[in-house]
Formats: sequence, C-alpha cells, structure tokens
Amino acid sequence: MLYQSPIKELVHDFKFNASSRAGMLLAELMLTKMPSQLGTALLAVPMHPQRARERGFNQAQWLAEQLSRRTGLPLIRAKCQKLAASQRTLNRRERVANLHGAFSLTGPLPAHITLIDDVVTTGATGNALAAVARQSGAERVDMWAVARTPLGNN
Repeated sequence: MLYQSPIKELVHDFKFNASSRAGMLLAELMLTKMPSQLGTALLAVPMHPQRARERGFNQAQWLAEQLSRRTGLPLIRAKCQKLAASQRTLNRRERVANLHGAFSLTGPLPAHITLIDDVVTTGATGNALAAVARQSGAERVDMWAVARTPLGNN
C-alpha cells in the first residue's frame, strides 16, 4: 500500500495519538497483504528507549506483537542504542548516516527473518537493521510494512 490518504491518516493516528483502533486496522490490512514467505521469526524495528517514552510506545513493536500472535511466528527483539535525529526530515544520504551504529542484536538468529515497520520511505532503516541481522546469523531478511511512500516522494 502507498503511504497516502486514508492510510496516511490511519498511520498518523496510530503513531502520534496511540490509537489502538487505528493500529488494529493497520495490522488487519497488513495481514491481507501478507508476504508469501514470512521466514521463521519477526523482528520489529526498535526505537530508542527515550523516544519510546516520549511517544508512549513503539508502533513497529506493537504491530509486530499483533502479527506474531496472528501468524504464530516468534518475535525477536533488537535494541536501538543511538538516539538519532528523526528520520522524517532527512534525505536518503542523511538517513543512512543517521542510522550508522544505531541497532544491535544478540544472535544467533534464524536463517530467514522478516522485519516489521509502519512505513518504508527510503529503506535506510530496514537496510541498517538487516545488516545487523545478517551479522547476527540471518541469511535472508525481508521487510513487511503497512505502507511505503510513493517513489519520488522521498
């Protein structure tokens, strides 16, 4: 799905107003567009603890917990140890640099895992987390998100 109305409004309500109703709708939408090969575990994009306290929750973790329950796949936890600038205002190059050294995992991981996030813009977050997952033993890392920004809008 593209990150446009009405999905954009649902994501915003979920992410910034902690609307569990919007979150449940987003999880249901994700389940209707489930990847054909999910791997053997889910891994939510982690949020720095300070950001999670400010927001009140980690939306990717919340979605991953819902999807884990519905698919029966275990949920692996990663850590975000770098309080980086918000990705929302950065261009592609800045996003990649911003995430350098941000994530950590304790392995070994299953051979095939699926990352969970709300919105994919440039793919920088997914790529940074996938690199750490591969260093921790994953051979294949896929991404499953609610939506992606339209090409040319990132």
